[in-house]
Amino acid sequence: MGVPIPMNMATVRTIIPMPIDAKLLTLTQWLSPAFPLGSFAYSHGLEQAVRSGWVDSPEDLQEWLFDIAHHGSGLADAIWIRLAYETEIDTEIEALNMQCRAYAPSLERLREGERQGQAFARVTSEVWQMRLPSLQLPIALGRAAKLAKLPIDAVTALYLQAFLANLVAAAQRLMPLGQTDAQTIVARLNQSCLEIAAAAADKSLEDISSSAFLSDIAAMRHETLQPRIFQS
Repeated sequence: MGVPIPMNMATVRTIIPMPIDAKLLTLTQWLSPAFPLGSFAYSHGLEQAVRSGWVDSPEDLQEWLFDIAHHGSGLADAIWIRLAYETEIDTEIEALNMQCRAYAPSLERLREGERQGQAFARVTSEVWQMRLPSLQLPIALGRAAKLAKLPIDAVTALYLQAFLANLVAAAQRLMPLGQTDAQTIVARLNQSCLEIAAAAADKSLEDISSSAFLSDIAAMRHETLQPRIFQS
């Protein structure tokens, strides 16, 4: 038979739940690896870079991703997201999307953004009951964030983190890279995500460019790479 356990009521504390912004939960859901975009199928040219010997160590990978983030598609996507967020008219969104497509440096990069954007628009429209056409991923995300009234700074920074983390996960299938090294690289790039998101606030369409030339060349060469495991 059980014996009552004496309790000192002075030590019993009431736990008050901390308020959590529902919008933050929506954003983390959208940018989670579990969100059905098929992101795991794309290496953004990294597969070709590894095959060419341009990336063969954790240090190489971190430098490669840093350059993509600051000087390539990372900063460009951050600007596209903000431009889409600031656009009010549907016809202007379509025009912005066509410009985004035109800036893609290769066919695979175009398809990467297109197919993930279509998947994002389809699921988001149905689950969150919003009118979202098929768009390139950064345009679709920016537009959805506007409709859902999500904080654009957080949207951009978390998008960049998810983008880079996905490439680190791809690298783990392409080269010797353990989980600790992988997460160390993601953690070290977090500051870059914040800096680029902040920098994008002062940028316009005229500022979109890329000087991450090897990344773009890798994406072009990957179109004929055989055998391969990624779509880009």
